[in-house]
Amino acid sequence: MKIVHKDFVPGGPGKVKMVPADSDDLWYVYNLIAPGDSVIAVTVRKVLREGASGGRDAERVKLKLEIKVEEVADYDKVGNVLRIRGKNILENEHVKIGAYHTLELEPHRPFVLKKDVWDSLALHELNQACDPAASADLAVVIMQEGLAHILLVGRSMTITRSRIETSIPRKHGPSVAGYEKALSKFFENVLQAFLKNVDFSVVRCAVIASPGFTKDQFHRHLLLEAERKQLRPIIENKSRILLVHTTSGYKHSLREVLDAPNVMNMIKDTKAAQEVQHCPTWSMSGLSKISSVCFQMSHIVHAMDQSMLRLLMNKWPCKPF
Repeated sequence: MKIVHKDFVPGGPGKVKMVPADSDDLWYVYNLIAPGDSVIAVTVRKVLREGASGGRDAERVKLKLEIKVEEVADYDKVGNVLRIRGKNILENEHVKIGAYHTLELEPHRPFVLKKDVWDSLALHELNQACDPAASADLAVVIMQEGLAHILLVGRSMTITRSRIETSIPRKHGPSVAGYEKALSKFFENVLQAFLKNVDFSVVRCAVIASPGFTKDQFHRHLLLEAERKQLRPIIENKSRILLVHTTSGYKHSLREVLDAPNVMNMIKDTKAAQEVQHCPTWSMSGLSKISSVCFQMSHIVHAMDQSMLRLLMNKWPCKPF
């Protein structure tokens, strides 16, 4: 998230102009905007104009509106859009004051958020949006030969910090010399990404996970290079680097990492661990009785009837109504 301008008093009113970079940033915005806030953004609205013949033609016009938020209507991660609905409060020749409009917030499109009170929860969400890595509990390198992902697992989401992909020739036959060279270059690229994205003063531990022996080979390379180059962050924290077997080097194998007992033992008292522990309960409950899964405020009473509210309130960070 890029913060363009801030003008507010903690605990008081103010505004922030920001630009979401991706769908993860839109998730932070989803948690940051609340009913009663105001949002200013450029939008497109269909307006009617009188034609030369006296008829009325519909035309889509780009304009800037400020709406008083009544509902954060929809967060579409696949479509990379966040929809918020409310009444227009900015005078405009095309939209009357008090008219309803749905704003669509998208990556790389700036908007201004105004709040009457920037309380501690809103400030926390804003800080998380600016630097989500600052609250990560766990760093994970999921890899296989020629492919690696570096992920940071935090309080409310998992962030992909780097993807490293290198073509590795076959291990056998005349190309074996090229194999060793390509693998060494691949490990060096992963090492550089690891040093750039993993901060041991923030994360509780780092996990190297892979099928086969790739994780062991990279772990050896990591420690040897740390000794040779005197990389103090790795040397001083090598006991906090764990190895875990997974079935693949793709990101979906993160579930296997989080299920590993040695990993859970290292992060057992963190918020990330609490969410991981309750994901199976939440998922199975939702799968077995889909009517018990409620997210909208209008369904809170229904959630209480289904005995799901306690799990939501205790194990997921919630904003006050």
